[in-house]
Amino acid sequence: MKRFDAAAALYLLLTFASGVGVGSLGYWLYSSKSVSAASARSSEQYRQKYVAEMETRLKLSKEQKDRLITILDQTRILYREVYEKHRPEFQAVQQHQTGQIRAILNPSQQEEFDKIRQEREERRKKAFPY
Repeated sequence: MKRFDAAAALYLLLTFASGVGVGSLGYWLYSSKSVSAASARSSEQYRQKYVAEMETRLKLSKEQKDRLITILDQTRILYREVYEKHRPEFQAVQQHQTGQIRAILNPSQQEEFDKIRQEREERRKKAFPY
């Protein structure tokens, strides 16, 4: 009889433990943040988050934080210069792609495609105003 009680207690304990594990996993999945296009951040928001993370995790002094911000400012300027220098090439590739896509669409699809492109361009300009 004691052997049966021990086995029953073990099964009961395993059932309880698996319930706790499944419940914990379910709660974690439910409470974790999901990716959403509606919560797209601007480049400035990414920058602020990056600086805050660096400051917190690296325990930066005020001077180090100021120097980090200066480095990021200088890098932003360099990225813009490179982007502007190669912008015509990017635009040519994009226009080539657009032409190829439009060629496979019928007139009503082309009209909707143009709307899609315009919406995407507006979102891009909001997120990256430079």
